[in-house]
Amino acid sequence: MRYELFIGLRYTRAKRRNHFISFISLLSMCGIALGVAALIVVLSVMNGFQKELRTRILGVASHVQISGPGGELSAWQQVAEEAMKHPEVRAAAPYVAAQGMLSYDQTVRGTLVRGVLPDAEEKVADFNRYMRGSSMQVLKPGEFGIILGAELARSLQVFIGDKVTLIAPQGLVTPAAILPRLKQFKVVGLFEAGMYEYDSSLALVHMSDAQALYRMGDRVSGVRLKLDDLFAAPRVARELLSRIHGDVYITDWTRSHANFFRAVQIEKNVMFIILLLIVAVAAFNIVSTLVMAVTDKESDIAILRTLGASPGSIMQVFIVQGALIGIIGLALGLAGGIALALNIDVVVPAIERLFNTQFLAREVYYISELPSDLQWRDVGVIAAVSFVLTLLATLYPSWRASRVNPAEALRYE
Repeated sequence: MRYELFIGLRYTRAKRRNHFISFISLLSMCGIALGVAALIVVLSVMNGFQKELRTRILGVASHVQISGPGGELSAWQQVAEEAMKHPEVRAAAPYVAAQGMLSYDQTVRGTLVRGVLPDAEEKVADFNRYMRGSSMQVLKPGEFGIILGAELARSLQVFIGDKVTLIAPQGLVTPAAILPRLKQFKVVGLFEAGMYEYDSSLALVHMSDAQALYRMGDRVSGVRLKLDDLFAAPRVARELLSRIHGDVYITDWTRSHANFFRAVQIEKNVMFIILLLIVAVAAFNIVSTLVMAVTDKESDIAILRTLGASPGSIMQVFIVQGALIGIIGLALGLAGGIALALNIDVVVPAIERLFNTQFLAREVYYISELPSDLQWRDVGVIAAVSFVLTLLATLYPSWRASRVNPAEALRYE
């Protein structure tokens, strides 16, 4: 063992004459541990919210969407077959998208109508996961059944079995006047995806019923695709442009819902910077610890210098001492943060029961439990940045120790 490492470790382990230095060292360790643990837990929760948001959005939306000019696609079977030839496309489903108004008992609400084929839609979306007590199979062609979002049904004050009137914006031209096109639908199911945008405005009908109401014939609005890897959607969308013949528009989920994920990512980055300041403050407590240690050990430094120790060796001694304080705090923070992030689904309910409160009330938030998604890449970045901060905090006190003049230090000894 090099003597610089040996002396640095001994200075850290030895009982100090000045107990205040030991107290400051302990505070530095605890501060680094708390800062690192807080960083890991907060970023894991942010990752969990991002994952939950992505799951809820893509449970209703699609990874990639192919639509025709003017909102109509005629040869959708050919488009679906060409898209399915891509090795990363798992499923394809046609859809009809149109706007309308739902009326029930003098209450009118605007809605986005989506005509779907239940069997095909199950392969590209997770509607059955959000259905209340039924499945999408309740949509039968020609029966004019409709599945409403929970918030939309609540605003209309309708229940399963009630009949609502769907008014299409395209009117019927008659010699007398232009009459609105309307059709009565029976509410056969409700879904709650946990996204207000969908729960309050989306209505599902069978694709053949939507085609009949909106007079589309055999045409559809487009084709929705599900991929093996949702993060490959931008690349797959670009590759499909050269594979699919005809005039089509291809978009992916990162474009249609970019605002949600950009907001979460910005919040995550800001929280990382804010919480990193906690680690920085704790790390720079090491400066005061080592400055006092250098003052306390001036005579020892002078003796080492007279025995032939170079200024660089003296610097290494105190760098080892400061780095060890940082490493101990970092290790404690990593252990505590990882353990808490992996068991947050147990810890948070226990705290809620203990204080008889609820952090995310079900009446207010759709996500009523704190999700956690521990990503080891984040842990690695936190550990690396925290370790660099602790090393930077040791440089000035170590340099000051290397500048101690042996003659001045031993003058009064």
